[in-house]
Amino acid sequence: MTYSSAEVGGKPSFLLQYLEELEPFIEKVNEEMLRETLRHGVGYLHEGLSSDDQEVVARLFEAGWIQVCVMSSSMCWGQSLYAFLVVVMGTQYYDGRENAHTDYPVTDLLQMMGHANRPLIDDSAKCVILCYTPRKEYYKKFLYEAFPVESHLQHFLHDNLNAEVVSRVIENKQDAVDYLTWTFRYRRLTQNPNYYNLQGVTRRHLSDHLSELVENTLSDLEASECVVIDDDTDLSPSNLGLIASYQYISYTTIERFSTSLTSKIKMKGLLEILSSASEYSLLPIRPGKEDVVRRLMNHQRFSFENPKASDPHVKANALLQAHFSRQPVGGNLVSDQREVLLSASRLLRAMVDVISNNGWLGPALLAMEVSQMVTQGMWEGDSMLLQLPHFTRDLAKRCQENPGKSIETVFDLVEMEDNERSELLQMSKLQLMDTVSFCDRFPNIDLSYEVMDHDSIRAGKDVILQVTLERDMKERTEVGPVDAPRYPKSIEEGWWLVVGDMKTNQLLTIKRVSLLRNAKVKLNFTAPMEPGRKTCTLYFMCDS
Repeated sequence: MTYSSAEVGGKPSFLLQYLEELEPFIEKVNEEMLRETLRHGVGYLHEGLSSDDQEVVARLFEAGWIQVCVMSSSMCWGQSLYAFLVVVMGTQYYDGRENAHTDYPVTDLLQMMGHANRPLIDDSAKCVILCYTPRKEYYKKFLYEAFPVESHLQHFLHDNLNAEVVSRVIENKQDAVDYLTWTFRYRRLTQNPNYYNLQGVTRRHLSDHLSELVENTLSDLEASECVVIDDDTDLSPSNLGLIASYQYISYTTIERFSTSLTSKIKMKGLLEILSSASEYSLLPIRPGKEDVVRRLMNHQRFSFENPKASDPHVKANALLQAHFSRQPVGGNLVSDQREVLLSASRLLRAMVDVISNNGWLGPALLAMEVSQMVTQGMWEGDSMLLQLPHFTRDLAKRCQENPGKSIETVFDLVEMEDNERSELLQMSKLQLMDTVSFCDRFPNIDLSYEVMDHDSIRAGKDVILQVTLERDMKERTEVGPVDAPRYPKSIEEGWWLVVGDMKTNQLLTIKRVSLLRNAKVKLNFTAPMEPGRKTCTLYFMCDS
């Protein structure tokens, strides 16, 4: 920009269109600094920009109105911009987990180079890679010579084998060894034995290597209680292994959930366990951003046992709490929070399954509430009205303090007269239409149940509960996705049916339900062993 501004007279050298023609597009940009750089013909892209801002920059560069576009390294896979000249400004990034600078993967560098040469425009193109002199020969080697591709299966083998045991593809240790002989890793063992720490490439060496790899992996899975080994050879999945495979989470995460969750856990502890999941260990820790994360931590509801800003799990916890408090985050934290939220939904479903496996009612209901909090971006004690579009905390408070009748739920709002509702909300016509549209799509479900053969129920015997669900569609033909503008992607609703005893904190049965228009669901559970009259509660919980 300094170079561009030094030009005397006329428009800046990087601006390929008159500024007057560019202004209508610049006015659509939200970020002030980006607006200023665009006026000099320079745009930039990073994960923290809104999708609209990214779209404007990409379109201006593709149209040839601006000449320079600066892009963060991680954006090389998500953008389809091309240029005659691509400059890679350094080949290292800061790895917060290792507290050191690490080279970019070769695949990333190749992807960056691939942005040079505009299709159907350039016959040739240039890519300049700026790197340390000692690395120059290394990069020249992989650019001009074939670069071997090696297997990293050993880093993901635990979850892979667990999934195959669950699907019954692998039923014993010999099946696991045979399974590995069909992998790319097996083909590379003889081609590059030193890379895999092999002492030789004979059949005996290969057999010993695969047997040792299978033995160590299955021992870890057995210690995590994901796999059961019978007679030192036969394999069968445990409940935890089934959950990890079905919910697509790491075996180390499911082990942590199993050992850390208790029957008396509260919200703070549950969020800490959720944030400790292995899936969050790869959350980026950027140099110089520790103060930003620390300030974020200082403004959350729950304190942190380990307030270390460079810990990715602590960062995940802070981003979750900021989401519930609707506290805005900026820069790269936007993309980090998106990653945290997308993983949280899957992790919470696994957490509900683990808790249900232990038969704890209170923690299961708490995990379901947290799932709703993740989707809607609010705390469990916040007003239900905050789910509605254009509603703020002040407006929700005004509704609760409404003279005559307190408005606390969506159904209270629907039952109001139109003029009373307009006077209370004080919204524009367009905002009122959004609110009414939300209310029309809000789930209105009638639930009824029947205890089958209730006269013949005895202590310790099976009980069958028939539950009937019927949704009021209000002339709609399909349910559609959940209204959740604060969740990073479209999501379909899911439901849990739970039967439990609050006095004993015992969960008797649980079933996951997908509901369209209506459904009939049978719940089976065992009656308490103690004779006498027992009162159980039926819960119908949404995950959104």
